[in-house]
Amino acid sequence: MSDALWWTAEDARRVTADPTWAEALLDVPALVVDLRDDQEVGEPAPLRHASCPVIALVPGGAETSWPVDLVLAAGSPDAALLGGSLEEAASILTDRAAANPTAAATLARLLRLTPALEVGDALEVESVAYSMLLAGEEFRRWLAERPAPRPPADAEADAVRTDRQGGTLHVTLNRPQVHNAFNAAMRDALVEACAVAIADWSVGTVVIDGNGPTFCSGGDLAEFGTTDDPARAHLVRTARSVGASMHRLRDRLTVRVHGSCIGAGVELPAFARRVVAATGTTFRLPEVGMGLIPGAGGTVSLPRRVGSARTLLLALSGLEIGADEALRWGLVDTVE
Repeated sequence: MSDALWWTAEDARRVTADPTWAEALLDVPALVVDLRDDQEVGEPAPLRHASCPVIALVPGGAETSWPVDLVLAAGSPDAALLGGSLEEAASILTDRAAANPTAAATLARLLRLTPALEVGDALEVESVAYSMLLAGEEFRRWLAERPAPRPPADAEADAVRTDRQGGTLHVTLNRPQVHNAFNAAMRDALVEACAVAIADWSVGTVVIDGNGPTFCSGGDLAEFGTTDDPARAHLVRTARSVGASMHRLRDRLTVRVHGSCIGAGVELPAFARRVVAATGTTFRLPEVGMGLIPGAGGTVSLPRRVGSARTLLLALSGLEIGADEALRWGLVDTVE
């Protein structure tokens, strides 16, 4: 088991009565509060400002007013995704947090903020946090441990294909040889395609899909770690934000996903008004395991679709979910 703290409700109320309690959690990767036997009537402990992810365990069918990041209820489908008992499910999450505690803490704290912010402001905050982690020890360790990446591809003229038919603009991710890995060329082409529709209201519908067996396999690993100036990368990322462009188009935007949706392949479709998944589609956010957080807008788009708690569950666990589960959550609107 990781170095996470496990508290009872009584522990939580007693410890947080000390004004310096939050500082004591700085080196704790996660906090689990077991509320299953909480019989005390009164105010919950003020855990919203904890420096690490806070997970509550509650009885089946119960709700809680405690300000925690994630609630695991006995017998709930979300807890069952992690398998085993509530203790085992919580241990999976705390072990993941312990492997990359800075990324896990940054994610949890960001998800407490972004749902209350305007989308543009939330994207700005996410990008600052992502850039900070790019310069961090956890990401550098991940880079050092992974196999040497393939060389970056030569400049691509058709990383994205567009086809206008009447009032519908079809936009297709077109790097099937690398499972539509999201790189700078694809980012810039998507921003340009969205700009056409934003400027031209005769484009009544925009449909985004992917060529090949995979909708999008996430960020192109050939480009990971290649920037020597994360601060400059933040300025570029926010100036050429696909998420911001898709948000502006959301009421006219449908994204059709299939195969594997990883990282950006989960985050970007969530900005659309309608997401259609092919049967067999899977979804996964691997970034915390890399010492990062979702950085393509996922801390902004996903909470608005599935809530902050499920966003944290998906990102912290690294869990892969299928199309039916995504439909139950509201991550997709239709499976066909």
